[in-house]
Amino acid sequence: MGNVDWIAVDWGTTHMRVWLMAKDGQMIEARSSDRGMGALAPEGFEIALLALISDVLGQAPMPVVICGMAGAKQGWAEAPYASVPCAPPDPRSGRRVETENARLQVTILSGVSQSNPADVMRGEETQIKGLIATQPTFDGVACLPGTHTKWAHLSAGEIVSFQTFMTGELFALLSQQSVLRHSMALTGWDDDAFAVAVDEAMSRPQAVAAKLFGLRAQALLGGLDDVSARARLSGLLIGIELAAARPYWLGQQVALIGAASSADAYDAALSAQGVPTLRHNPTDMTLAGLRAAYSELEQS
Repeated sequence: MGNVDWIAVDWGTTHMRVWLMAKDGQMIEARSSDRGMGALAPEGFEIALLALISDVLGQAPMPVVICGMAGAKQGWAEAPYASVPCAPPDPRSGRRVETENARLQVTILSGVSQSNPADVMRGEETQIKGLIATQPTFDGVACLPGTHTKWAHLSAGEIVSFQTFMTGELFALLSQQSVLRHSMALTGWDDDAFAVAVDEAMSRPQAVAAKLFGLRAQALLGGLDDVSARARLSGLLIGIELAAARPYWLGQQVALIGAASSADAYDAALSAQGVPTLRHNPTDMTLAGLRAAYSELEQS
C-alpha cells in the first residue's frame, strides 16, 4: 500500500464508504462498512471509523474529511447548514470533531438548506461540489436521482435553489407495502410501459392517484403483467415529478448524478422531453467533491 496522506469518507444512513488517499488526490484503496448513521449512537462513530482505518494511522494526526449523515443532528456531530444561494459548502465552515484518538483530525462537511420552500440536503452537496470541481464552467441543473431525488439549479459555481422529491421512497412503499405489491415484479423492466406512463402522468398529474389503483385492477383483470406494472408505477411517479420540476429542467442541460438503477429511468424520461443530459457516476462525483474539500483545507 502506498503512503496514505488523508482519508475521504462518505457516511450514509446505512453504509460508510472510506477512501485512502494520497496527497495528490490519487485513491489508494477503497473500503466500506455497513455501520451507517442509522446503526450508531454518537459515541460509536469514532469506533466504527477506526475499525476501517486504524491500520494506516501513523503518529501524526491523519486528516479525515467526511460528508453525509455523520453531520446530521442524529449523527456524530451536527454540522451547520449553508443557506442558498451558496457555493457547495466550504470545509472551513464545517464541523471539526474532537476525537479521543489523537491520531484523527476529523472535519465533517456542512449540508445545504433553503428556507422557501423549506428544503435540506446532506451529502448531495458534495456530489455537486465534485461536479463544479470537474466542470467549473457548468451552468444548468443537476438532478440526483435516488430515494429522495434532488433538483438543483447551478450557476457561477453556486447552488441557486433546489427541490427534493420523495419519488424513490414512494416507489419503494407502493411497490413493497401497498396493495400494489401483489401486482409488482421485484425486477425487470418494460421501456414502452414506462414511457407511456410518464407521458400520462405529465399530461394529467391530477389523475395519477386513480391510475395507481388502475395498476391493481388491470392486473386482476388479466391485462397487465407484473413487469409492466413495475415499469408503469415508476413512470407515473417520475412523470408527476417531472411535471412539478419543469421550471428546473425546461430549456436547460441536466447533469444526472446517480446510479444506473435510477438514473437510467430519469435519462429516458428527460430524453423524451428533448432535454439534453450529461451522465456522471455518483461515486466519482462524491470523491471529486471530497478532494476539492481537502484541497481547500490544505490551503487554509
